[in-house]
Amino acid sequence: MTELKTGILLWSQAAEWPEMLDAAKRVDRLGYGHLWTWDHLYAIFGDPYQPIVEGWTTLAAWAMATERILLGLLVGANTFRNPGLVAKTAATLDHISEGRAILGIGGAWMEPEHTAHGIDFGTGFGQRLDWMDESVGAIRQLLDGETITSEPGGRYEFNDLRHHPLPIQQRVPIMIGGSGEKKTLRSVAKYADLWNAMGTPEFLAHKVEVLRGHCDAVGRDINEIEFTLGVKLTIRDDKSDAEHVRAAAMEHNKTPHADIEDDTTFWEGSPEEIADRLRPYVDLGFRTVISEQPAPYDVETLERFIGEVKPLIDQG
Repeated sequence: MTELKTGILLWSQAAEWPEMLDAAKRVDRLGYGHLWTWDHLYAIFGDPYQPIVEGWTTLAAWAMATERILLGLLVGANTFRNPGLVAKTAATLDHISEGRAILGIGGAWMEPEHTAHGIDFGTGFGQRLDWMDESVGAIRQLLDGETITSEPGGRYEFNDLRHHPLPIQQRVPIMIGGSGEKKTLRSVAKYADLWNAMGTPEFLAHKVEVLRGHCDAVGRDINEIEFTLGVKLTIRDDKSDAEHVRAAAMEHNKTPHADIEDDTTFWEGSPEEIADRLRPYVDLGFRTVISEQPAPYDVETLERFIGEVKPLIDQG
């Protein structure tokens, strides 16, 4: 029997803070394993200038309002902050939450928010992934209590850097998101405790084999990495009802249907239909599923994902 692990990502755009706080408390009470939000400064669906709140401060507030759920960014934008500051922030969150922090990180992709804020976007995605790899290596060492000094020629210039206090957790887990074969998956193999990916079963089957190759190359057991699947669920008994709910949410988020019609991560249907779609991924090793939920947060989907879909997978 396979036990499905579940998480929720609450979109941080087009939401009022009281509803974000209420939804976080609900997700915690329902028994989800972890709770995530974005790390963006502009909205990423629809109108970029609609309201959106900052990620790390959101996690700190959620930590004070929840009791058991793990908390992280899916995923943090490496370009936004110095890695030493990120490590310090994650350790602080771990203390605020009494040991419930996850450090999510990725190379970053949204150029307009960088340009508007004067943040260096680099010369291209490849360079940003090089920066991320260097960053995550430093963060891992700092969280583990090591002292670091940068090698010449890198992006960062750490000089005899060490941090206290250390996190409460003996090992704060690192989540890396993305599936680029040359750089991202190599960073996953080297550093990640969790890997987040999206796509069809066929697409991800190939990515798993690429990751396996990188793990072999760096001497890492691939089974040490928790595979997490990203989806966007809307659950109703009737699929057409679920589609109407999703359409209303996208309207609330000022997102035309044309903007998402090619996004295969939006799934609508009954618990049985959702479970049937999930099984091929579970067979691939994606035994953790994280559903992104747009505001206004759909209570019925939150309840039925963990209350009805999860048992169907657990029962085989």
